Amino acid sequence: MAFNTGAPLLDALVLSVASLEDTYGYKITQDVRGVMSVSESTLYPVLRRLQKEGCLETYDQAFAGRNRRYYHITIKGQQTLQEYRDEWLEYEQKIHSVLFKGVEA
Repeated sequence: MAFNTGAPLLDALVLSVASLEDTYGYKITQDVRGVMSVSESTLYPVLRRLQKEGCLETYDQAFAGRNRRYYHITIKGQQTLQEYRDEWLEYEQKIHSVLFKGVEA
C-alpha cells in the first residue's frame, strides 16, 4: 500500500536533500528514493522548476572527464523548505491524532 505523495512533498524532499550540501541530480534521486519511489525523469523537471522559482541555483563542475551539474539551495529555497517543514509537522500531527486514536502506545 502506498500513500499519495504529491508534488509539494517531493519539492520538500528535494530541498531538504539540497540543504545538506551542494549535490547533483543523480544523488538527489537516490536520496529521495530512500523514502519514496521516484524516477530521474520525474525528478529533473522538479529540479528545473525549483531553479526557475529561485529555490535552487546550479553550477557545473568537472567530474571524471565530464561536467556534473550541482544544485545549491538559495535563501528563498531555505525559507520554502522551512514552510514545508512547518506544514508537515502540522499535517503529521493531524493524521496521527486520527490514525492512532484509541490505540495504546
